[in-house]
Amino acid sequence: MKGPSSVKPLPNPLLGQGEGREGEGKSVAGAGSPRPFWFLIGAITIPVVVLDQATKIFVKTHMELYQSIPIVRNFLDITYTQNPGAAFSMLSEAPPWVREALLMLLASAAILVLLVLIVRAERVSASSVAFAMILGGASGNLIDRAIRGRVIDFVRVHYYDLNYPVFNVADSAISIGVALIVLAAIFGESDDAPQSG
Repeated sequence: MKGPSSVKPLPNPLLGQGEGREGEGKSVAGAGSPRPFWFLIGAITIPVVVLDQATKIFVKTHMELYQSIPIVRNFLDITYTQNPGAAFSMLSEAPPWVREALLMLLASAAILVLLVLIVRAERVSASSVAFAMILGGASGNLIDRAIRGRVIDFVRVHYYDLNYPVFNVADSAISIGVALIVLAAIFGESDDAPQSG
């Protein structure tokens, strides 16, 4: 007669099935959770592009080149300019063929990288919102460059004769996006919701 130590306990089929179903359920739930790509594109990127292009078309249609309309005296004007360079008039003095080739290449590469980053985002966060804003700004200026050859700028912030470079909605979206990324890097982003108990 065999001793108690030689008797092997029978496997519990309910326990095994429960673990399997639970693991399967978790994997299915994880696979089925929607990524926020379309939300970020639809709620942030597309509105930025539409607002950017609408304001540029309005300024181009209703103002003469270099015309200025004071909004806040000695501080904020609407000034219609055309910028052949990058954001905030960078590279405006470079030879045209160098400037156009470099800016188109940089803009296309940036848009591709931003799309990949947004596709890979698993949730809406400060960084993913920032990527969507920068994508909208880069796309808005790229549309200008592809259609008109120059980017329309019209927001002039100044203090009397002290001038900040004239910019547009796309430039603002890019700047805000970069600021969000810097803040997220400094303060960090928590991926886990707080748990009680």
